[in-house]
This record gives sequence, C-alpha cells and structure tokens, in this order.
Amino acid sequence: MLQSSNLLKEVPQRQAENTCYHCGQPCETDSFTVDEKSFCCYGCKTVYEILAENDLCEYYNFETAPGVRSDSEYEDAYTYLNDDKIKNKLLIFHIGDHARVQFHIPSIHCISCIWLLENLNRINSGVIKSEVNFSKKTAVIDFDASKISLGSVAALLASTGYRPLISLEGELREKKESTSNKKLLIQLAVAGFCFGNIMLLSFPEYLGIDHLDVSLQKIFSYLNVALAIPVLLFSGADYFTSAFKSFKQRQVNIDVPIALGILVLFARSASDILMGTGSGYMDSLAGLVFFLLIGRWFQDKTYENLAFDRDYKSYFPLAVYRKNLDGWKATLVHELKKGDQVRIRNKEIVPADSLLLTDVAQVDYSFVTGEAKPVEIKAGELIYAGGRVVGQPALMTIAKETSQSHLTNLWNNDVFTKPDSRNYKTLMDKVARVFTWSVIGLAIATGLFWWWFNSEHVWLIVTSVLMVACPCALALAAPFTYGSMLRVFGRNGLYLKSADVVENMAAIDSIIFDKTGTITHGSKNISWRGTITKEELQMVRSVASCSTHPLSVLLAQNLKDSLDTTPTKFTEYPGEGIQGIVSNQVIRIGSSAFVGSTENEGYSRVYISIDGVVRGFFEVGTTLRPGVSELASRLGNKIKALLSGDTSADEDRMREVFPAGTQMAFQQSPQNKLDYIENLQKEGAHVMMLGDGLNDSGALKQSHVGIAVSDDTGVFTPACDGILSGTKLFYLDRFLSLSKSALTILKISLGISLAYNVVGLSFAVTGHLTPLVAAILMPISSISVVVFTTFMVNLVSRRVLS
Repeated sequence: MLQSSNLLKEVPQRQAENTCYHCGQPCETDSFTVDEKSFCCYGCKTVYEILAENDLCEYYNFETAPGVRSDSEYEDAYTYLNDDKIKNKLLIFHIGDHARVQFHIPSIHCISCIWLLENLNRINSGVIKSEVNFSKKTAVIDFDASKISLGSVAALLASTGYRPLISLEGELREKKESTSNKKLLIQLAVAGFCFGNIMLLSFPEYLGIDHLDVSLQKIFSYLNVALAIPVLLFSGADYFTSAFKSFKQRQVNIDVPIALGILVLFARSASDILMGTGSGYMDSLAGLVFFLLIGRWFQDKTYENLAFDRDYKSYFPLAVYRKNLDGWKATLVHELKKGDQVRIRNKEIVPADSLLLTDVAQVDYSFVTGEAKPVEIKAGELIYAGGRVVGQPALMTIAKETSQSHLTNLWNNDVFTKPDSRNYKTLMDKVARVFTWSVIGLAIATGLFWWWFNSEHVWLIVTSVLMVACPCALALAAPFTYGSMLRVFGRNGLYLKSADVVENMAAIDSIIFDKTGTITHGSKNISWRGTITKEELQMVRSVASCSTHPLSVLLAQNLKDSLDTTPTKFTEYPGEGIQGIVSNQVIRIGSSAFVGSTENEGYSRVYISIDGVVRGFFEVGTTLRPGVSELASRLGNKIKALLSGDTSADEDRMREVFPAGTQMAFQQSPQNKLDYIENLQKEGAHVMMLGDGLNDSGALKQSHVGIAVSDDTGVFTPACDGILSGTKLFYLDRFLSLSKSALTILKISLGISLAYNVVGLSFAVTGHLTPLVAAILMPISSISVVVFTTFMVNLVSRRVLS
C-alpha cells in the first residue's frame, strides 16, 4: 500500500477552496486545519487524524471528500452498551473473548465507506474482522472482547464518521423495511395525485378546445409545472440518487437512463411552458414516474413474498428431540417454541439460542465462526444457534425461537463456499451494464437523427427510448426462475442453500451414493445373539441414544427403556463405533474389531461389549428406502458408484438394485470417497454426491452438488449444498429434471425480455411510442417475466412431481 505521507502531498491539489477535505461541506472557519487541509469541524479533523495515524489515507483515493461529517461527542456516548443486559440484547454471538455484533449504519453511501469499515482492524487490533452489506447498510463486526468493549466498538465507528443506529428492541430490520415501504407508497400517492390533476388541467388540450382565454391556458400550464415539481423532486428522487451514486462509483446502473429521461422530459416541458412555445408534456412526466413506481412496488412485493415462502414455508429438514408429555419426540426446528426442553446429541446443530441444563457441554462453533475449536459451556450459560454439540449429549431450554433464515445465512457463509461455484448473478450484472450503455448510446444516436430530421419531437422520442429499454426483465429472469424453483423444491422435501445450486444441478452427469442412511435405512427387524440382562440392555440403549448414526438411532428406537439416563464420557469414533459410561460400566457399540470380537463381520451386525467383555451382537435388518430400485433404473448410467464405509456383506443385494457397470466400493474412508470424486472431476464429470452428512462432509464439499440425506435429525454439515428428506429420495431424478427445466424457462424468459426490448426500441426510435406508453410498458415487461417464470415453474413442477 502507498505510504500515507506520499498520499498527503497530493491532497491540496484535489481539495476545493473553503470545503472540508473529509466530508466536502463548506468550512465556516479556518480553525480546523492540519497538513494544509481544511476541515469544517473538530469531528472531521479527528477522523482524518485517526486515518492518517493508521496509514488509512487510501480511503480518500476512492473519491473526493468521501467521508460523513462526524461530531466530537462520541467519547462517552456508548458506554451504556457495556451493561450486561444491553450487551446481551445486541450481541448475536459471544463465546469466550470472541463476540459478534451487527450495527445498522445509515451513513454508508459509497465504496470508500465499505473500504474503511472493512479495515477497522487496522485502526484497532481488538477488531477481528468486519463485513459490510451495502444494500442493507449494515456492518457485522467480530471483535475480541478482552481488547475492546462493545461500547468502544460503537465509539470507534462514530469516531470515523459512521455513527451506528442502536435498536435495543431487536426490531430495527422490521422498522427499516416498514419505513422504506411507507416511503414508496407515499411517493406513489404523490405521483398519482399529481398525475390525475395534471391530466384534468390538460383536458381542454386533449379535446382540442382552443378558444379558452390565453391567460387561463397559461395558468393551467403553470399549475402543471407546480404539480410536476414534487413528482420530480420527491417521487422520482430515488432514481436521481441511485444514478448519482453510480456515477460517483464510476458505474452505470439501470436508473441512469431513467433519471436522464425524467430530467430531459421535465426540462423540455418547463422550457416550452415558460417560454410560451408549447404546453409541454407534464402529464407524460407524471404518468411516467407513477407507472415506474407501480412497477417498483410490484417488484418489491414479489421479492418479499418469495423470501417469505423461502424462510417459513420451505421444508428445512433439521429436527431435534423435544420433551413432550409422552417422552422425547423428534420435532422440526421451526416448530420449537421458547421454553421448550430439547436434547441435542453428538454432532447435532443447536437450532436456536438456548440455555444449557446439563452440567457441562462441549460446543463446536465452526458453523458460526469457521474455526473448529470446541468451547466448554457450563449449566445456565447461553449456547448460540449454529453451535454443534461434540461428544456428550446436552439438555437445554430454548431461549429464543429458531430462525430458519439465520441458519440459512450461516450456511451461506463464505467459509463454506465452493471456490469454483457457478454464479448467474455475475453474468446478469455484466449483461445489465452493457445493456445500459447500449441504451444510452442508442438514445444519443436517435436524438441526433431526429434533431436533423424533425427537431420538434426529438425530446419525446429520446425520452421514449430511455424509458422503454429496460434490463430489469433481464435482471429479474434468473432470480425469479431459480427462486420459484427453490420454493417448489422446499415444499417437496429438498432444501437448497441458494439459487446457484439449481443451476449447478442442471449440469450434473455423474451421481455417487453412500449406502447406510442414504439408500438404506433400518427396519424393526432386530434380533439379539448373545448373553445380556435387561438392565444392561437399558444401558446399551442410553449410549445408542446419544449418537445420530442410523444404526444407533435404530437400536435406540427398538430397545425399550423406562430409565431416563445419560451416559458420561460419551465418545464417537467415526467408522468404528461409540462408547459411553453408564453406572460406572464402559459400554462399547460398533464393529467387531472395535469391541474386541474375533468374529468375522456379518451382515449388518452391531456388536456390544461391557467392561471389555463381548456380550454378543444385534442382527439389524436394513431395507432399501421406498422407490430406490425404480430411482436407480430411471437414473441409469448417471449413477457412477456406490461408496460405503460398511463391509461388503450387502454387495449382492446392491448389485441387484443398481445398473450394470456401477462401481461398488466398500470399507471406504472419508478420504477415499473424496479422492474418488476428485478423480471423476479431473475427467470432466459434473458430480453429485448423496450422503448422510456424518462421514461424508469432505466428499459433499468436493462434489459440484453435495446433498445430505436426513431423517428427522439435527445432523448437518455446512459443506453440503442441500438437505433432502430421506422419504423424498425417490424424487431425485425429478429434482434433476426440474433443474434442467428451470434453465430452459430462464432462457425463454431472457428471449421474451430481449424480444420486448427489440420491438419496443424499434417503435421508440421511429417515433411511434410516447414516453407515457413507454413508462407503462416498462413495468409490464418486468411483470410479464415474473408471471411467466412463476406460472411455468409451477406448471412444470406439477407435471413432473405428480
């Protein structure tokens, strides 16, 4: 990075006289000067000095005067945030010295703001990292509570000119969204009122009545100007603000041609009326803004509905055991309520902020922080949503109702993002930028032609070109197509982490299956071979109930136990077995080698030893999931292999199920599975891996699409791309078919959007389209794409899934 001393030498050349170097506001005094730079107040001067002291003057290279005016009274303004009660309301994570908080910062407005806020760790070493969401104007800050307090973090933000908006009720997002929606409705109402009245005052002109008093005509025209001003400055303000900010960032967005069109139309109309050369087009201007706002309102409401379905109606197949009147019962996470008592087993995710009831628990917060370091939690302490219990099962009480959107956001953390992930958003953003520049160029060319051919109508035609051309439909096609498909998948047992996965699924040509817990599950046909007492069986059940392995779950469900005992020192050994201590006796459950038996591994046997003495084994009957044979037949040669950590005792039955040529590999370690997928990818294959999420996390992450098959458990690996209900596995080929259909629907939607723009522009450049009609067509194009994609996705899904 350039040294700050070099940057400082360049500064005076860029600073306008009598303006603040930091925020650009006029300087009323010369009292605040440093390094030959003037500042409007002590606050701005202090911010500059902080940045210079920490070698962060690169902040001023992004644009001239990028800062926000600060005040100097922030030193003690945030000490109240260090109160434990207030801190607990604001922090979204706090384990040991690692804390996380999200602040709403209204003054975020440009790339300089993002750069500075994401470099707070260079100003204060207590800040671990910070991430800015520009559209929501929020900053999520991770900090070391032993080095900097919450109040000091807020004061640090304020000292750099970014005063956080504090909401202790936790309703900031709702209030913000409500305020935004209210403002849009007011803008729409103002535009509609002015549009109606301008049309009323223009009625004589519409009817061709030309014998009115000249002075009356002037009054009507002046009233039209007066009514158009609030439409321009208030109802259309967001378009100008967006366009201005995009220019400041040296970008061009969709609002630029719209803002230009509105400004050109108003300037021409006002000029005609004030100079007495015509009656102007104020009715077209007001109607233009009115219909544009209707389109924006429709778009916002559609997005809200889609998000609502995604968060609350989709199947999110994580379940934990909740204590009911009739004992412990698996309950989906979105059905949990505050005060419910839950039992979280080894490797299960804590679905909501909860208070620990067990004496002690080990919790891995890698799902939240990305760092796999178990933390010891004691009774009465808070366990945050997203933590994973390690080892000993834990009893806890739900302190805050679960949030699927919060868990999904954690799932989409950059830590778990695949490096080669395809992303339609990047392509669409590039298309929109090229499109916008093309429209502006076409408008200029059209204007020059009509200026030479017939200058009387040039402004109306140029405005029509700027209005009718709209990349909105292009931009909406992908998110609404994939978003609608996400909703369909969610309602049918497949929950995907993001819309990108739909696109990746459409390209899948190779499928790999795990066996136990994926294509097979246990039956109630369990028989015991050996010597064991009833009390010892109860101890075996108590240990098995701590594990989420499919065979352990099966044992726990089939062995009756009237005792509510929890073993101590529970340990799970992946691929081998589990161990726990009950009544001072060591219980081991697993393979023959794990418990010390010399017998050969048999067909689905689970061996038991107590205090080192082998007592016998359970013969567990496993069955294929319903429809697996038919699914394998329909998928055909897409199935490349069955990779299992179990013995080959079940190989003959598996060969009867899977197509000829399917590779069967048993006693495979997690690394073996990962290597197999990697080799397939080197050959150009697009691989989907389906596993139970226990020992397959590496393979799930390596594959292009990793799907964890779930049976009402809280076991979940963030490395996967989706969670599939075990009862819906037979739908897999239909889900893949729907993904390809989504891609086809997207291409058709893009074709419709392109056709609309070509036809609309051809009418506009030839002078056969008025700005008012163009403004009506613009939202109609977006609406048509949304309606088409939603209708087609629902139609195709009903046909495929019926």
